Amino acid sequence: MIELKDIQFNDAGLVPALIRDRSGRAILMFAWMNAESFQRTVDSGEVWLWSRSRGTLWNKGATSGNRQRVVSMAIDCDGDALLLEVEPAGPACHTGSYSCFGDAPVADLRLEGLISTLEARKAEMPSGSYSASLFKSGVDRILKKIGEESAEVIIAVKGESRERVVSEISDLLFHLTVLMVDQNIDVEEINRELSGRSKEKGAVNAPMKES
Repeated sequence: MIELKDIQFNDAGLVPALIRDRSGRAILMFAWMNAESFQRTVDSGEVWLWSRSRGTLWNKGATSGNRQRVVSMAIDCDGDALLLEVEPAGPACHTGSYSCFGDAPVADLRLEGLISTLEARKAEMPSGSYSASLFKSGVDRILKKIGEESAEVIIAVKGESRERVVSEISDLLFHLTVLMVDQNIDVEEINRELSGRSKEKGAVNAPMKES
């Protein structure tokens, strides 16, 4: 947990804050914080900033409704810059753009974004959602789908087009990710496991040695 004493504020009593979307890790905005806005952010779980032009604190999204819930906060190695990961309730920019650096793609299908979406489906269980139906049916159905999709990958590789192979691998990865969310397995656990298998040359060990 970052504390006020860890932060090196500048002569104006401010520290730069880079705000990033948790889903897909896109940069949303660059802003400034002072000691009070930092503490309010910590206490409320929402982004509070310092407006240099107005000379006042502001709760991001308090007027527009586009609030930003803080998921994590990091400080750089010199202690003079902050990185906030947030879940935005709407566009970050006053122009209506997704980000102050321009609009992001409509769908971010990187693993972090997919996991975030699946976690929301699991929590909300919306009707008509395929992933929600998998969570409702339980782990046996999820495992059955993984088995089916694994077989589809094999069939595609053995005799179908490259596009079909890509499609079937995507289906398999999707259902494996559903299993991760169902079992509350974080992507960092997978990253640590893979990192632990690294050899001195950086190659990844196979699960078992060949005989």
